[in-house]
Order: sequence, then C-alpha cells, then structure tokens
Amino acid sequence: MPIKVPNDLPAKKTLESENIFVMTEERALRQDIRALEVAILNLMPNKIETETQLARLLGNTPLQVNLTLLTTETYRPTHVSKEHLGMFYQTWRDVRHKKYDGLIVTGAPVEHLVWEEVTYWDELTRIFDWSKTHVWSSLFVCWAAQAALYYFHGVPKHPLPEKRFGVFWHRALKRDAILLRGFDDKFLVPVSRHTETRREDIEKIRELDVLAESAESGLYIVRHKNHRQLFVFNHCEYDADTLKKEYERDIAKNLPIKIPQNYFPMDDPREPPQVSWRAHANLLFSNWLNYYVYQETPYDLTEIDGSLQRDASATPERQSSCSPFQR
Repeated sequence: MPIKVPNDLPAKKTLESENIFVMTEERALRQDIRALEVAILNLMPNKIETETQLARLLGNTPLQVNLTLLTTETYRPTHVSKEHLGMFYQTWRDVRHKKYDGLIVTGAPVEHLVWEEVTYWDELTRIFDWSKTHVWSSLFVCWAAQAALYYFHGVPKHPLPEKRFGVFWHRALKRDAILLRGFDDKFLVPVSRHTETRREDIEKIRELDVLAESAESGLYIVRHKNHRQLFVFNHCEYDADTLKKEYERDIAKNLPIKIPQNYFPMDDPREPPQVSWRAHANLLFSNWLNYYVYQETPYDLTEIDGSLQRDASATPERQSSCSPFQR
C-alpha cells in the first residue's frame, strides 16, 4: 500500500524513482479505506532531505499512510524556502484539534543547549503534552528522544568528550519484543551525536525498557512498556551520503571532527560510502507502524485519550499473529 503525500512535494519524485508506491492526494480521495494518520514534526534544518528519508521508510510497508508535515511556529527555519514551508507544512496550532495514529518528532542540531534555552522548547512541550491525548504512538528520534525522555520521565542527557560519529554494530536485547521481530542479532546503524542517554538512568524508570544498544555507541532503542512512546537515539533513516555531508560540513567550519567510523571504505573520504543499514531501517519502521500503531490504535481516532495508556508492564507482550491487513 502507498504513502499519501501532497501532489508537488519534492520527496514524491525521489520516492517514485526508487519504486516506492506513492499516492497523490487526488487519487487517495477515491480510495475507500481508513488510512493511518501520521504526523512528522520536522525539526531538522534540511527539511526536504529529512522528509524524504522518513517518507521513504513509511512508504515501504503494506499500510496506507496519510502524511502531515509540521514545523515550529515559535522558530521559523532558515534552511528551507518560505514557499516550501507554506505549501507543505503546518504548525501544531493548525492541527491541535486533530488526532493521529502516529507522530514522529525528528532530531535537531541543538544538543549543546540546555533544554529551556531552545527557542521552541515551550512549544515543543505543549506538543509533547498534546501527544498524550491526541496521538496513539509517538516515535522520537535522536535529540527529540532525549528531549521527550527528559520532559516525560526526568532522564538527563550527558555530554560526550567528542562527537560519536560513524556506523556502529548494535544488538537486540529483548528477542521477544514484537518491535524487534525479524531483527538480526547484530545490525549496523549510523550514529551522529554530541550527547548521550545512559542505561543506568533508564533503568531507574519502571515504565521503560531498553530494546537495543551498541557496545561502542551506547543506547539505541528505548520504549515505554505501553507502546505509546518509542525513543530512538540514532539515525537508521539516513541516506548513504548523510554522514559524508556532515563530515564535510564540519571540516569546512574548522570544527574538531574525526572521519566517521566504519563508514568510508578503508577510511578514505574519497571513496563513496556503502549503505549497510537500510534493511534494518525498513524493518524498524514497518514494525512500529504495524505492531505499535496499526494493530493497537482505535479505528475511530476520537477514542484516543490519555486514559487509554494501558499498563503493559503487568502482562507479557502480546505476540500478534495477525497480518498487517487484519485488525
């Protein structure tokens, strides 16, 4: 099934060239189906690159997804045209009356700031609060994962002595976790962070589970046991050249940066990097959409509210045998 995007969104042409089934708004209007409603709060400077990366993963599932792109109102991005924002993006104020099956909040290049110093922090916390009653399952990525853990659970972030940068081996810790269904025992994920969340801080919170981590780069996936919040610290959505662009950007700015680990063949930046994480990325997003969103969200979205947050820690995780087409 396809992902539905606005007719002229730049990501549409890219995804179609990759043979990902994209449906325009016009064609979607003729479909007699209740598609999943997923919003993306895109906090990254390069909006078009990030929206394409996430749409690619959301579109590679057997589920039909209606995509809503959101940006902040209290901070207006400067790395994307006003025309693009005006045509394809809304603010939380525009959609706060709506309810969604899923919400994705991206990372942001503000790791060096104290939470409350971030220009849009107050707005972001209102969105976090809204997600508890208007979104069934939220997926927070990189800095957003740290921000949500801090806001909801008081988990701190810790500065790293140097940027953690490269492609690192990770391992799945809970083989019976339905989100990890189909994962290899070890898999590669791109990492690009100046701060970290530590396992000992997560283990103090009864409602949270660590699902995957790396011996080299630390935590990767943490979930709330009720499946309503998923915290993903690294960047499986990255393109082949995303780390390369970050490396060249930091070099150009004379920032202290090492060659990303396990990325360039023979650690030679002149060699084109090879993708080694795409299969895992597709599996993570399809599992989240199917098992945490589609299989559990109410068919009638108006039924979503905070009281629906069940205590899954009291019972074994449901091992669904349903196909993605069954409720």
